[in-house]
Amino acid sequence: MKKKIVITIDGWSSCGKSTLAKQMAKALGYVYVDSGAMYRAITLYFLRHHIDWTDTTEVNTGLKNIVLQFHRNEKSGQSEIFLNGENVEYVIRDLVIAEKVSDVATIKEVRTFAVAEQQKMGKKKGIVMDGRDIGTTVFPDAALKIFMTADISVRVERRFKEMFEKNPNITIEEVKNNLEMRDYIDSNREVSPLRKAPDAIIIDNTNISMEQQLKFALELLKAICS
Repeated sequence: MKKKIVITIDGWSSCGKSTLAKQMAKALGYVYVDSGAMYRAITLYFLRHHIDWTDTTEVNTGLKNIVLQFHRNEKSGQSEIFLNGENVEYVIRDLVIAEKVSDVATIKEVRTFAVAEQQKMGKKKGIVMDGRDIGTTVFPDAALKIFMTADISVRVERRFKEMFEKNPNITIEEVKNNLEMRDYIDSNREVSPLRKAPDAIIIDNTNISMEQQLKFALELLKAICS
């Protein structure tokens, strides 16, 4: 493809958004931007600095002191997020962050800050960004919008395997409760709730492989760009 575009991938937690986004970015030579990592990094900053996110003044003060950047890890070839110069890619995957990030992401000021940062990243095109409001709020005019979904039992199993590697004491019930809570908060928040954009194409990857979902997504891209 000679002309670079913006590709958005939205959907529920643990339904393969980031996996597909990374696959597509690698296949196309695009930049992958993990919007969820941005909200997790903000949550990490708030927790570290004991910021009361129910206090608008404290939130705004905290946001002024946050600098988020993505840098490519030359060894892994993946994009990793930096918070004020510190690589926090692995710190933000902790369950403590997972339990709080949906609360922080509902805050209007936080979303305004994050969306502005995301839109800056997308000005040059040639990016794949995943999240929950990317095709509806951040890039409503994106050339290709995908909405990911999968059965809840499959999503729980995926998240459990991911979390178990970092925390062998975690239970599948804890993971299930966390996912259900995040689903509810994400779809019921007042600011930019999780919604499928009218022109987004659904990919249900409950019963398909990573290779199959990438092939389908690239065929979608080829169809709209032909």
